[in-house]
Amino acid sequence: MRAGGMRGLALLAALTFLAACARIIPETPRPPAAPANAILAGVRPGPAIAGLRFTQADAGAALASFAESCPRLLRREDASGLTRNEDWRAACDAAVSGSADDPRRFFETYFEAAVIGEGRAYATGYYEPEIAGSRTRQPGYEVPVYGMPPDLVRGWPDAVPPAERTGRPPLGRYDESGKFVPYYERSEIEQGALAGKGLEIAWAADPVEFFFLQIQGSGRLRAPDGSVMRIGYAGQNGREYVGIGSVMRERGLLGDGPGQYSGSMQGIMQFLREHPEEGRELMRLNKSWVFFQEIKGDGPLGALSVPVRRESSVAADPAFVPLGAPVFLSLDREIANGLWVAQDTGGAIKGANRFDTFWGSGGDARQVAGGMSGRGLAYVFLPKGTLRRLGAD
Repeated sequence: MRAGGMRGLALLAALTFLAACARIIPETPRPPAAPANAILAGVRPGPAIAGLRFTQADAGAALASFAESCPRLLRREDASGLTRNEDWRAACDAAVSGSADDPRRFFETYFEAAVIGEGRAYATGYYEPEIAGSRTRQPGYEVPVYGMPPDLVRGWPDAVPPAERTGRPPLGRYDESGKFVPYYERSEIEQGALAGKGLEIAWAADPVEFFFLQIQGSGRLRAPDGSVMRIGYAGQNGREYVGIGSVMRERGLLGDGPGQYSGSMQGIMQFLREHPEEGRELMRLNKSWVFFQEIKGDGPLGALSVPVRRESSVAADPAFVPLGAPVFLSLDREIANGLWVAQDTGGAIKGANRFDTFWGSGGDARQVAGGMSGRGLAYVFLPKGTLRRLGAD
């Protein structure tokens, strides 16, 4: 995010066709609401960790990511309802101290596997894109990369009665008359709604590449002189996200037949480039706009505010997976099988057993993430004794 909270805008959020296609037909009864968290979805024991197939190298990478997560893990509130902060203390002490010299044995010693809901997993992929960009505007670098605007705030529209103003207010802005209104959408921003306000932190060269970088929620800008600026998620305009892949599929623009554009990220980008006017209209259907900040350090930051790591970090819905928890995936895409750590979230990563695997940066990462779609089983690793305390053992 996808970077903090948006990495969430994972790559195949753009390609998740069914999500944006869903409609409620008046004559059709509304389906029952999905469980709100892991407790309501149901929790039961998974298999013994000793019997799961993951290598020492896989366990070692996951252990390093888990240790990086521990300072946050011990302080954050677990929205899933599964764990308490102190439940993680013993595992974190061992991980951070470096006393866990056998990574696989570490997970066997401190954790037990749990199945959330039905346990049937669906995983996509995301990566940290690198695109052409510059800190300063110059010929060929004309696409603004905006930082957070100060007028983007939360408030209640006049149309919402005071009695209904519960929970977190929506994002928006106050107009010249003092009325709270939705914030500028993508088309308005592209047409200059924020120009001249000093919000530009950089300039990108290619609007299509930048569009997909926004979906990722973070990335790297490589300047003409070879220098690199890492940018990460700072906020979002509060407007609705539309996966343009689903729209293109509905319109018959994507398919598997000869001469058709594929439904992968690469196929979508090819169409957008070869049909620039229609491509611009399609991209503007996604009213969401992501604002960025410069990121220092050796990796993009996830929702836990720690770096996400290639083939170790996974985005999950924190209502069903405690952020910082290890997760074992067994999918029909062997490359994604093994041990991960839930360190991120995503706007399209919702529900039990929905994951988005992180593949780093570079051409191979882009290729793998762009085609990642795997189904199988997921086991969440919880501190030993958690299932007994929950009455699920």
